[in-house]
Amino acid sequence: MSAPISPPPVFGSGRQELPAYLANGLVGLRVREMPLAAGMALLSGYTGEHYERQIEAAAVAPYPVAADLALDGVWLSDVPQQVGELEQAYDFSAGELTTRFSFQAAGRTAQVEVLTFCSRHDPTLVCQEIAVTVDKACSLGLRAIVDASGVDGKALRHARTTPAEETPATDGTLLWESAGALSTCGVAIVTALTGAGAGEQEPSRPPLRDHRLVTDYQVRARAGRTVRLRQMASIIPEAMHKMPDQHAARPAAKARKDGFDKIRKQNRAAWQELWQGRIRLEGAGERWQSLADAAFFYLNSSVHAASPASTSIFGLATWHDYHYYFGHVMWDIEAFAVPPLCLLQPDAAFSLLDYRSANLEGAKRNAQLWGRRGLQFPWESAPRSGEEAAPLPGTAAWHEDHVSLDVAWAFALYADITGDAEFLRTKAWPVLRGVAEWICSRVTKTRDGYAINDSMGIAEREEPVDNAAFTNMGAVVVLRAAIRAAERLGFAAAPAWLEIAEGMIIPKRGKAVISHDGYRANEEKGATPDPLMGIFPLGFPLSPAEEQATLELYLGSAQDYIGSPMLSALYGAWAARAGHRQLALKLLDDGYGQFLTGRFLQTLEYRADRFSEQPQAGPFFANIGGFLTGLLYGFAGLKPSSGTPESWAERPVTLPAGWTSIEIDRIWVRGQPMRLVARQGAERAELTPLSP
Repeated sequence: MSAPISPPPVFGSGRQELPAYLANGLVGLRVREMPLAAGMALLSGYTGEHYERQIEAAAVAPYPVAADLALDGVWLSDVPQQVGELEQAYDFSAGELTTRFSFQAAGRTAQVEVLTFCSRHDPTLVCQEIAVTVDKACSLGLRAIVDASGVDGKALRHARTTPAEETPATDGTLLWESAGALSTCGVAIVTALTGAGAGEQEPSRPPLRDHRLVTDYQVRARAGRTVRLRQMASIIPEAMHKMPDQHAARPAAKARKDGFDKIRKQNRAAWQELWQGRIRLEGAGERWQSLADAAFFYLNSSVHAASPASTSIFGLATWHDYHYYFGHVMWDIEAFAVPPLCLLQPDAAFSLLDYRSANLEGAKRNAQLWGRRGLQFPWESAPRSGEEAAPLPGTAAWHEDHVSLDVAWAFALYADITGDAEFLRTKAWPVLRGVAEWICSRVTKTRDGYAINDSMGIAEREEPVDNAAFTNMGAVVVLRAAIRAAERLGFAAAPAWLEIAEGMIIPKRGKAVISHDGYRANEEKGATPDPLMGIFPLGFPLSPAEEQATLELYLGSAQDYIGSPMLSALYGAWAARAGHRQLALKLLDDGYGQFLTGRFLQTLEYRADRFSEQPQAGPFFANIGGFLTGLLYGFAGLKPSSGTPESWAERPVTLPAGWTSIEIDRIWVRGQPMRLVARQGAERAELTPLSP
């Protein structure tokens, strides 16, 4: 396995760009250019009342690994202008961020190196090591801080001792309640100091003050000798434990026993295992390989088998100037993130889907509230409750019906790829049956067939339409998946499912599928290629002539859409499917490559050069997932089914111009490791089982 390409280091500061994003699927951090200052932390399943919209939203948690340092009593936080030579580097192979800088005060100069990571092996742990080397002997102050200043909510309690134990198991614990008292999270921290000499390492641990839990070390530092402060914090949402501060003390105490070096080694090993699924783009050049590595890294960073509440469209990342999706779980996750994860990290894909399974009652009630049967999944699902949380008045939630179809499709896809019969029976079948029942209550029978009226496709227009193509295509795909699942499980499918699937109206003009009844190319968002999403990756079957006509229609208006979120990343795969290799390369760059800008190759929601009025918001997982889905399935010509994996390669391999192959040493299929090789021009991609 070749090592992934990490992004280039960043020197200096003061740019208008997003800070570094570190995550492991349970906790996510925004780490500032100066990493000792508190950044922003999100925690899967931790929510609060949004300050403006007053809806349930992902809440910022206390920052677990803030810090400060002083030379002869002069604290860096008081004189930040004394920092220089700032350099920050991200190692994608291990998920480690390293920051180096100098700090001058009191006639002394300190060289500082800060290593920060979120452990994948122990997903509640965030770890940081601060290494300080001074040029002259001086008094050195080091503070480890759990920082909740500026965070909405309040402290319910904190502790510096361990009940009934003479020696505290941790440096301290904190129970924090979110705004609106919607949920709590718990933090516990342990610290260790090395290199300071004997008798100088006992810290002070004052009570919580100004929403900051501080462990304060004061030592005598020698010239040229490195002193290291190690912080290991466990942070846990109430969604995973009813007394999260007390439980956080358990993994934190274990971290103290295991030690920083062991935890770091285990994290690196976990990443090494994940990188066996690295997507190698032979012939594509270093730039495209680096973009593929970055996409792989950020998606896999933001999901984990331990995630209790799926992930948001920005993963576990946020920043001050974008908040408009509120950390809600939306259809983009099932449509764009689940497909690549089924092959790369199936345990995490299961976790994302399990969030939906755990909230079926909410989907059932949501359908009832709209006067329908079955399961209608919320347009914007609140992470804690799984209920509709779209900002009032919730206009998108009135008409965006396709979310239920995307969720059901993802369950069917996971069942086909993993071959997990128990998942099909206990998880996928209830969803497929419930959504099929919902479709039956949602359609209207007309003389032309079955219609879905007053709905929206992917383009969120001002007014709904009749027979949005993507919605109707999705309904057919899901009904047929439900019928197949019933046959495999020995159940009887309702006769209406087949009748509706065969009679569903798919709007067309000539041979080409169009976006909806009465579609005009010059209408609002008229270039949105939602019928192409129905073809791939959804898999709605068309005749070769119909498919080609539909592809050509929307490829012709690509430049009127590209730069927008979500579907832009799929244009390269659609162009290749239409047989246009040179166009595929151009549209892949226009629709994905140009979305990456700023620090450490974070994929933005909008192309900055085309939507300069939009904030820089990322990493955006519809774009990332669309790009990876194109690499794994689209260019390779794979369409998973309940049949043998050898049958999944249904079409010749067509890659962007100049690319010779897409190769992955290890993907997961039917619970077994397999190798994928898709060579340009090959009749079919190769799926080869690996030796045990």
